[in-house]
Amino acid sequence: MNIAKQVAGGALRFRTYATTAYVPPASLEGMQRTRGPPPKAKPESPTFYTGRANYFDQLFALEKAAKQTRTALQELQILPLPRFAQQNLPPLRPVWKNKEDLSELMEAGLTTSRYRRFVGQLNQLNEYRRLAEVAGHMELAGRIQRVLDMFERENKDAILAHGKRKPVKFDEFGRSYTIGRRKESTARVWVIANKEAASSSTAPAASQGEAQPSEDASLLSVPATGIAGFTSGPLSMAPAPVKVPMTNILVNNIPLVEYFPHLSDRERIVRPFRIAGLVGAYNVFALVRGGGSTGQSGALALGIAKALAAHDPNVEPLLRKAKMLKRDPRMVERKKTGRAKARKAYTWVKR
Repeated sequence: MNIAKQVAGGALRFRTYATTAYVPPASLEGMQRTRGPPPKAKPESPTFYTGRANYFDQLFALEKAAKQTRTALQELQILPLPRFAQQNLPPLRPVWKNKEDLSELMEAGLTTSRYRRFVGQLNQLNEYRRLAEVAGHMELAGRIQRVLDMFERENKDAILAHGKRKPVKFDEFGRSYTIGRRKESTARVWVIANKEAASSSTAPAASQGEAQPSEDASLLSVPATGIAGFTSGPLSMAPAPVKVPMTNILVNNIPLVEYFPHLSDRERIVRPFRIAGLVGAYNVFALVRGGGSTGQSGALALGIAKALAAHDPNVEPLLRKAKMLKRDPRMVERKKTGRAKARKAYTWVKR
């Protein structure tokens, strides 16, 4: 019974006639219809819906710039570059912004993979800039550099200057000032050219058979004779006495021989002069502090080598090959608790 009522009631709910008056479509032409939702504005970037539109726009711009630069280098017949030419190119030291600074610039968080992808494009564009600069196309290299400047660190010059040796300073008297270090010792070294050596090198050579007067009393006291067995000719004549210039080295206002009694320390200090062949050409005054005789002599030798390389750049390759321009990084190991020294143990006693 209930089922019959439900079916009958459902049939009665459906109306077979119109509930509103019929309006012909021709009468609706002048009427203003209700407005729908406003149309959406077209995004400025095609990568708007990625959530990182600024990042992808910059990335695609770099890829496009790299492609155009590659095409320009190919038209200039610079690419492809032979292998031997690539090995002889000057090294690159890019200083790009880190991930945090780049994220702040692009106003979006960067993952490590996205950062590496972006830096890879920068390195590729920087490689093309180096090729254009070496080939002499400075205008193309300048345009690329203007793009790369946006992503380089502000303190780029300071970072590139880190690790480079500062130029040696000379005062108004021609003295060079250098610093050498070894272990716990520090040496401040002033080096100046020896005037006697300079005057002897510029003096005119004596004519054959004529002896130059010497100022050294010891040389004048010893009579000069020719070679025995030769009664005539140049070998029978006495050679002209030669005064050898000496290098004066003062350490803490004390002569070198008195301050360093050990021969090994003095040999270590004079070694830069011997390697460079400048014995007697310069005088040295040094102030050393800290450490023992070995450390002080090593620090003094390093300071002298730096000064000689500054005074005469031609001897720098010799000193560098002899490893005289590099500080010895070895340091004394600290003492350990429970041991006599760094590693030495006390004598073991059973009872």
